[in-house]
Amino acid sequence: MKRVIFLFLMMVGLGVAANAQQNKMPTPDEIAKKNVEDLDKRLKLNDTQKSVIYRYTYEQAKEQAEMIKRQQAGTSREEDVDKFYKLQNETSKNIRGVLKGTQTAEYDKIIEERLSGKSAKNKKKKKKGEEEEVESDIKGLLSAPPLEKQNQ
Repeated sequence: MKRVIFLFLMMVGLGVAANAQQNKMPTPDEIAKKNVEDLDKRLKLNDTQKSVIYRYTYEQAKEQAEMIKRQQAGTSREEDVDKFYKLQNETSKNIRGVLKGTQTAEYDKIIEERLSGKSAKNKKKKKKGEEEEVESDIKGLLSAPPLEKQNQ
């Protein structure tokens, strides 16, 4: 009976260990490479653009990984949330500066899709008789008046 319980606990332990390895958080390098690959597919980036965008996204991923570790350890600060979004906005602004012409417009579409939770792969075709869902875009968010004016 002891052997059966021991074997059962061993199996559970191995299952938990295998699951823990699968749920491993990606490294900043992996995140940056994935971002560059995704953008390259849609924007047809040249080598210089890939290099610069990689550097921006790597720095963002590194900072955000540190914030996530602090949050998991229970030592996060309130300003981390603001810093998280500020970092995303700065990175996006820097990436826009690297892009040219139609790439910028396509990048804005990518950002819209990410914010709305949709991706190019997951777009569903409209069936006959169904109405198309109207979605707002981020242009209203980008052109909103400063907070001081909104609060008055």
